[in-house]
Amino acid sequence: MRPASPITFAGRGCAMGNDVVIVSRHFVIQSTNRVYSVPSTSTAYRFVVESARYSKTFEQNLSTMAPNSADANGVLFESDAATPDMALTNAPVMKADNYPKKYVWRNIIAFAYLHIAAIYGGYLFLFSAKWQTDIFAYILYLMSGLGITAGAHRLWAHKSYKAKWPLRLILVIFNTLAFQDSAIDWARDHRMHHKYSETDADPHNATRGFFFSHIGWLLVRKHPELKKKGKGLDLSDLYADPILRFQKKYYMLLMPIACFVLPTVIPVYCWGESWLNAYFVAAMFRYAFILNVTWLVNSAAHKWGDKPYDKSIQPSENMSVAIFALGEGFHNYHHTFPWDYKTAELGNNRINFTTSFINFFAKFGWAYDLKTVSDEIVQSRVKRTGDGTHPLWGWGDKDHSKEEMDAAIRINPKDE
Repeated sequence: MRPASPITFAGRGCAMGNDVVIVSRHFVIQSTNRVYSVPSTSTAYRFVVESARYSKTFEQNLSTMAPNSADANGVLFESDAATPDMALTNAPVMKADNYPKKYVWRNIIAFAYLHIAAIYGGYLFLFSAKWQTDIFAYILYLMSGLGITAGAHRLWAHKSYKAKWPLRLILVIFNTLAFQDSAIDWARDHRMHHKYSETDADPHNATRGFFFSHIGWLLVRKHPELKKKGKGLDLSDLYADPILRFQKKYYMLLMPIACFVLPTVIPVYCWGESWLNAYFVAAMFRYAFILNVTWLVNSAAHKWGDKPYDKSIQPSENMSVAIFALGEGFHNYHHTFPWDYKTAELGNNRINFTTSFINFFAKFGWAYDLKTVSDEIVQSRVKRTGDGTHPLWGWGDKDHSKEEMDAAIRINPKDE
């Protein structure tokens, strides 16, 4: 018996009758109204298969497994927006319950060692390592940073632009070097962060405090609400990319080579660096540095800064974070318009290195379909929900005081 409504099952592997095909390790169901991604090994998967074959009320049975769209606390893609200035109709809420934290001691010990090693590596970076090693570590920092910002974040989590396979391959190599989970897993967590921002379904809920949103969320078990609502998150676009599937499948083999082995070996054999300096500077110090820079977007940029685009949310415009995070600190704008490939109203290419990187590859077609937001929508949103800190649009704006205009220096003026 076929389902009552049109349903498409997409996947990799074996076909089951005429109704079901399994793709990768996730089972993706696309109906006329919703898209579901269910692990193929789960009880829910077996339920879906049986429902798809025998039930006339398939969508009613499955609807309890997917998150209610009314629960969304933030815009993820432009298609989620419900107002002319691209916002949700419901006001965002910020909450955190008293769910007891269950510590993951393996992670606590690993991160403690990493940061002790990084402190020593920082000392060697300043006083012992060869200049070639220091430059090499800086280059690796840029590469791994772009693997997160241009790759996992702007390309794969937000689909803010598209990339041809050579650029996707470069970015997945950079992303593996960064060692912040596979791009699929990183994008999954980040989509949850935007869709359920500052709630218990947000992996690094900033309402739990600076430490939790910075690193603490990686030291404890995930909140049950995150697991519950994450079941309905659509990841079909990520699993459809063979480059991402390859990275995820072989991640635990590729990551140690890219993140630790090669950064240690290359300085030793290419310019005679000591093993000690190579390991602690190019591997441990560099890795810990880019980790903390990334975490600052979740912590500092959710705590300090202006909110010119939406004063009702915690993400803020933090210039310091933007500088170190290759342009990711314009966070109030980003959470207001997350599909903009610039993650900022203006290019700000001097401190938004990621935007410059994407624009460079766009010149010869490797990056394309770059999404942005019109000036009209930005201005409308600033006026409606901003905190009043947005700079003037230009000369003669209604907020431009007469005193300021009279005091301005005008070169080669002409009376009109």
